[in-house]
Amino acid sequence: MLNFKEHIREIPDWPQKGVNFKDITPLLQNADVFKALIDELVKPYEAMEIDKIVVIDARGFLLGTAMAYKLGCGISLVRKKGRLPYKTIEESYQKEYGPDILTMHEDAVLPGEKVLIVDDLLATGGTMQATVNMVEKLGGEIVGISVIVDLPFLGGSKKFPKYTFKSLITYLSE
Repeated sequence: MLNFKEHIREIPDWPQKGVNFKDITPLLQNADVFKALIDELVKPYEAMEIDKIVVIDARGFLLGTAMAYKLGCGISLVRKKGRLPYKTIEESYQKEYGPDILTMHEDAVLPGEKVLIVDDLLATGGTMQATVNMVEKLGGEIVGISVIVDLPFLGGSKKFPKYTFKSLITYLSE
């Protein structure tokens, strides 16, 4: 397996002092690395029945769309409040930089659909928890959570013990 960590750019003190931002854009810019990344992200789910991949704004869109194509399923978007044009449900959450609200179209996930949630990174888990809550409100059955980067020292991945959680890269400390 390719060492994906070599393609993560770390940017200290961005977007605020004390945060060491993990920039995945180098993973996306190289065609061979991006292809290998998507191939690796879909491996755990190839034999599973998945109806939808729920993708989180915005980098989750890039990953989940390619994964959905390979897995032959649909996608549903999670966006910040005010960005979706149809009727939505919403969930407030606390992220590492402050409070926010996420939304989904009210018909984005149908009751009983098997859902994989995809984002680029899991830190404190606020964004992911809000997404999980909305998928469950809509009656979706979460079959997994997939990210490129996990920062377990911030506690996010510990919040989802009842779901299959997969990450390709783990940073044990800042």
